[in-house]
Amino acid sequence: MKNNEKDTKTNDSLDKIEEINESGGIVARGKGTNIHCLSIIGQIEGHYMLPEGQKATKYEHIIPMLVSVEQDEEIDGLLVLLNTMGGDVEAGLAIAEVIASMAKPTVSVVLGGGHSIGVPLAVSGKRSFIVPSATMMIHPVRMNGLVVGVPQSFTYFKEMQRRIVDFICTHSRANPNKIEELMMRPDMLATDVGSIIEGREAVEYGIIDEVGGLDRALEALHGMIRERSAR
Repeated sequence: MKNNEKDTKTNDSLDKIEEINESGGIVARGKGTNIHCLSIIGQIEGHYMLPEGQKATKYEHIIPMLVSVEQDEEIDGLLVLLNTMGGDVEAGLAIAEVIASMAKPTVSVVLGGGHSIGVPLAVSGKRSFIVPSATMMIHPVRMNGLVVGVPQSFTYFKEMQRRIVDFICTHSRANPNKIEELMMRPDMLATDVGSIIEGREAVEYGIIDEVGGLDRALEALHGMIRERSAR
């Protein structure tokens, strides 16, 4: 291989690494399709910045990127890879709403964990997968910082929780009563109420469509892209 060819490949690799570092995503090209791969990792950062050294997904970066993916004629579909502990409720729900409203084919895969507000993110794609070893934590809405102990505060928590349950059940086969039951389970988490479910349980409860990893997710996404192109 000539030196200039090596230099070109090296520069392309560095550009891809920089793109991933900047946005958490990259466009994967092959099999006649271009797929934008988006990783949602660590904690979802909302209106307040997280401490240095903590991995975070910034919603102010992700939302414009999703708009760009939807508008870009060269991108055929979106693959979302999740390994998140949750984070800011409104920011996570905002990202989930944008993904759910995209016209292009979208597929999500839970790797490691899809906890807390990561559950709505996991079901926001048109098809969802979870690897067998992954887990999902389902619990009631929590708030950090000062909470005023008045009826209005508790009404807000209840309303936010209803929005999350509605979103999960609208974009999956899950039953609202079952989701609320899992949220309020008192015997699984040491210092809180809620449930931790494994990959197969998430499918049994109708939250996730199928147990599977990258191969199944890409197969489903390519199938959706072909169907869309044939219309």
